[in-house]
Amino acid sequence: MVKVLVLSDADRAALNAQASRGLLLALAAQGAMGLAAAVIAGVVGGAAAGWSALAGAGAYFIPNALFALRLVVSVRAGKANPFTFLSGELVKLFATALLLGLLSRVAQDSLVWPAALLGLILTLKGYLLLLMFRKLS
Repeated sequence: MVKVLVLSDADRAALNAQASRGLLLALAAQGAMGLAAAVIAGVVGGAAAGWSALAGAGAYFIPNALFALRLVVSVRAGKANPFTFLSGELVKLFATALLLGLLSRVAQDSLVWPAALLGLILTLKGYLLLLMFRKLS
């Protein structure tokens, strides 16, 4: 026999608040990693590398921030569902690819690709900060 878990409105609100905090914390960690990549690249490779790393980080951070904020709004409105997540994830991935393509066209003369990729990868791995400080449950 399977027991059905019934949540009260207070329990549901507490879970929604915890999920929203987790999303925003992950977003802050990704932003911090992107800024760290820009500083590292700037110190090692100069200003062009620093700006390239920041642009690479932004190519992922901006769509991800919009996606996370959309999820927070959906959770708080009680309208979160798997389709919301899947469609948002697909839009985020396409927007990231579009921004990277736009970056390569607009800044092709001054873009330092290794630095841009460093910014992108460190931003993608922002959750490592949360693991390091034991903030990831």
